[in-house]
Amino acid sequence: MKKLLVIAAFSLAVLPMAAQETYENAAVATQDLNGSARYVGMGGAMEALGADISTIGTNPAGIGLFRHSMVSASMGMLSQQGAKTYGIADKNKVSFDQVGFVYARQTGENSFMNLGFNYHKSRNFSQIVSAADRLSGASSNKLSYIKGDLGLLGLQYSNSEWLGNSNAFNQIDYLNYNALMYDEDDDTFYYNEANGYTFNNGVKGHVNDFDFNISGNINDKVFLGFTVGIKDVDYQKYSEYSESLLTGRGDPVGNVIIKDSRTIEGTGFDIKAGVTFRPIEESPFRIALYVHTPTWYDLKTSNYTTLTNNSTVGLYNNGYSEERYDFKLYTPWKFGASVGHTFGSSLAIGATYEFADYAHLDSRVNTGESYDWYYDTYTESSEHDFAMNDHTKQCLNGVHTLKVGAELKADENFAVRLGYNFISPMYSKDAYKDGSIDSPGSYYASSTDYTNWKATNRITAGIGYNIGKLSMDLAYQYTAQSGDFSPFMNYWDDTDRTMDNVCNSVKVDNNRHQLLFTLGYHF
Repeated sequence: MKKLLVIAAFSLAVLPMAAQETYENAAVATQDLNGSARYVGMGGAMEALGADISTIGTNPAGIGLFRHSMVSASMGMLSQQGAKTYGIADKNKVSFDQVGFVYARQTGENSFMNLGFNYHKSRNFSQIVSAADRLSGASSNKLSYIKGDLGLLGLQYSNSEWLGNSNAFNQIDYLNYNALMYDEDDDTFYYNEANGYTFNNGVKGHVNDFDFNISGNINDKVFLGFTVGIKDVDYQKYSEYSESLLTGRGDPVGNVIIKDSRTIEGTGFDIKAGVTFRPIEESPFRIALYVHTPTWYDLKTSNYTTLTNNSTVGLYNNGYSEERYDFKLYTPWKFGASVGHTFGSSLAIGATYEFADYAHLDSRVNTGESYDWYYDTYTESSEHDFAMNDHTKQCLNGVHTLKVGAELKADENFAVRLGYNFISPMYSKDAYKDGSIDSPGSYYASSTDYTNWKATNRITAGIGYNIGKLSMDLAYQYTAQSGDFSPFMNYWDDTDRTMDNVCNSVKVDNNRHQLLFTLGYHF
């Protein structure tokens, strides 16, 4: 039989992956434990204790406990345990993490009205993930074949070219067709099995938070706070995925490498409100309650994807794509409660619980914009991406966060701190990146890998020393998290009621060390 190389219409393939995809959204929506060294050293369990600049972004009422004005700045170093520097991501990263001030003004005998501003890095995306495994016949290439064989991609063969006649263009599927062969006589196409794969991924970037606060203290009993936050997103990722291909007889024919560079940039804002009160007048015991609105993100993603075919089948030439896409993302509401107690001037303990239901991340598609000539403003409209939001509900969970911490003062100038965090898993055990969803987030996918990260455990410690009005604090944080990595989704065959193209997951780790130093001045 005469066999022709399938030539994918790469001009159609150069479409972006819409970032309103569950796994990319989850990375943007979550936060790290970061801020001042005192806050981190106590595990962030200071929402009821207050009087620390970092509570401006969690419980705004914590700023109301300041009795004196202050300024502070923090620097740190982040290191990923067991990783090797790869691509754009460094194993060790020096970071400027926080700078802020509080202006405290006494308005009564026991009452204050405080104003505060704080910048801090709420999310450090630095991460390196590497994985490799055998595939035993399964492959990303075969997954594309299955979709095409079922007519899910709306492909037609005509005059030695592949044409698309469906909205469901999927960039990764077009790329994979470059490694297929077409039999003109039988009007069928074939896939090449894969012997194994290697994957490397490097991520860098951050979410910067700029928080503006007004807070009050009423007779040293009730503390109220209100914070408006502005966020700046800079997410950069580079990955390489390689499959070693085999013929139907099991003979090696080389490999195909897909390289993907992605950025997500944009801004968002949120509002936070909190209250702290002493239920027993004679006791320093405090209770705090607070709430965060969703963060309303307006984002832009761009990706540059290349195909390198080092095999003896398929398209011999390399290809590339570059595109941009605007979208919106609204995070879920967050609720928190905290308790704190001080024992004289020597010991302070705190505990905080937070909940956010990430199953309700709202992916939104921009539908247009209008211009108001009178006010000289643009208004942009959007609508829910219902299909992707349904997928998010299946894949993501409500996340419970527990923080506990303590500070012991050996004398009035020296303090020792300890803390612990537990964060429940965000991802469902059986979650997966679904390339068949009727959503822009799936149509234009340029990568198929995903990791279902499990629970996070953090252990923190720190010390602090005061010299007059100058304070110096040092903190250490160890974060441990593991996950199940998959290079692509398994395929369920409704006809045979069996799983086809099965790829086993591989355990990966994201264990990080952080050192943080804060210099403060009180006046």
